[in-house]
Amino acid sequence: MAADARLRMVEDQLRGRDIVDARVLDAMEQVPRELFVPNGERPRAYADAALPIGHGQTISQPYMVARIAEALSLTGGEKVLDVGTGSGYQAAVLAELADEVHTIERIPELAEQARENLAAAGYENVHVHVGDGSVGLPGEAPFAAIAVAAAAPGLPEQLYEQLEPRGRLTVPVGGRWGQRLEVIVRSPEGPAIVHSVPCRFVPLVGEEGFSN
Repeated sequence: MAADARLRMVEDQLRGRDIVDARVLDAMEQVPRELFVPNGERPRAYADAALPIGHGQTISQPYMVARIAEALSLTGGEKVLDVGTGSGYQAAVLAELADEVHTIERIPELAEQARENLAAAGYENVHVHVGDGSVGLPGEAPFAAIAVAAAAPGLPEQLYEQLEPRGRLTVPVGGRWGQRLEVIVRSPEGPAIVHSVPCRFVPLVGEEGFSN
């Protein structure tokens, strides 16, 4: 039943819109989203919506997860940073697309739940960290790609500095109630914004985010 719902989600919400990367579509078809939502939300696991996961946080809408994954242009051998672990769903999708994923969550209880979710789903190439995601993981840098699943008031400079040359950073930039999902490439001339679309995410809390 969940597998059927997953296939419909991929067809209607992703392929039926503008997600065209075959690797991303395959990844979204593989990850059991129902394992990354609270039990009470499982009947809605494949709804075209963000869902609550506790602690004032959400699991992102499937379309937005796919959009972020597609924007990173991963080919399979990369080391990736996922900022804002939440339930671990975005990290699982990235684990289907990259070689190694590090994910960071500021709320210890969510980080522990994400570890359990990822283990239940069989993902062994994801490393969950607890800390301020807005400043990344300097000890694990550089990364070929960084995905931020929370809204920042501006470009998080410390995350940008942890990119490899030509590495890609996706981050929602703007105010608390509306942002633009920006795709930023690290170039010799500095940050190059290559794509931007409207979006809405929970705030990125931390040194390079919002205060609370």
